[in-house]
Amino acid sequence: MNAPVPVVTVGLLLRVRPESLNVGLELLAGENGLDRPILSPYVLKTGLALAGFDAYLQPGRMLVFGDSEIGYLESLPPEARRQSLARTLRHDIPCVLVTDGLAVPPELPDEAARAGVPVLRTRLSTPIAIAKVTSFLEDLLAERTLLHAVLMDILGLGVLIVGESGIGKSECALDLILRGHRLVADDTVEIRRRAESVLIGTCPELTRYHMEIRGLGVINVKDLFGVASARSSKRVELVVQLERWESGRQYERLGLDERFFEVLGLRVPLIQMPVAPGRSVATLVEVAARNQLLRSRGLNAARRLAAKLDRHLRQGDADAQIQVEPADDVEND
Repeated sequence: MNAPVPVVTVGLLLRVRPESLNVGLELLAGENGLDRPILSPYVLKTGLALAGFDAYLQPGRMLVFGDSEIGYLESLPPEARRQSLARTLRHDIPCVLVTDGLAVPPELPDEAARAGVPVLRTRLSTPIAIAKVTSFLEDLLAERTLLHAVLMDILGLGVLIVGESGIGKSECALDLILRGHRLVADDTVEIRRRAESVLIGTCPELTRYHMEIRGLGVINVKDLFGVASARSSKRVELVVQLERWESGRQYERLGLDERFFEVLGLRVPLIQMPVAPGRSVATLVEVAARNQLLRSRGLNAARRLAAKLDRHLRQGDADAQIQVEPADDVEND
């Protein structure tokens, strides 16, 4: 199920915890525009807009003023400066971000207040400020979905365990935690897509660190096993699908066929794991994670064995052909 993308406003940037953004923003003007939405994580830094070439000002994107933009404004006469700012701020931009702690010309706060566009300032340099704001907004505005699953960090690999309700996903996760692996989310996993090929899984804030074990109830993993037993987020790199064992069904024996699980348009390697009494599911999931780590390094045991068997069969065919080849006829006197 797709989760709604949260509405990100300029005011949110000012209210967010310092450790989350760590930019140190101060509001210079435009208090009545703090509810303006930010629609894109990518900022605009186009000083040409101040000179009248504003065709590339896109709605919903922050506008950054650095040394060159402020320097250009200061080079203009006051009336020309006011007209340039008024023309630029007419566009549907959420806010202006001034970097390097630069002093702003007085016309900027005046025109920003008139247009209802907040002006923010940070002491960080332009490249660092853009990188931090972009990363923060990419995380907030990422496409996301909710899955009924368990997400574990196994040996540094993000493993998503899926399967029907009651099949034993949480019990498997608990066994993995006892083996020293880390829980990210139980029951509900929020997955968001970042960049072009990265899926990040996390747990909703309300249920973070909690697990529901049938017959036992709700437990807090962090309280029971310590802070090292859980983490807040992890990249999803392998999906293990638990399935009930069906007699007579053909299951994968060699592991040569590659299967994938699609999430938000991206394909993740998939292992379909049959569950039956007597099978240690946690052990199998851990081995699957170890095997995936080897595969990511180019070591595929199934393919190496198949290639070795193929060479052996070809060599056997060649030896057999040599043995049955008839000898040359000898002419009798």
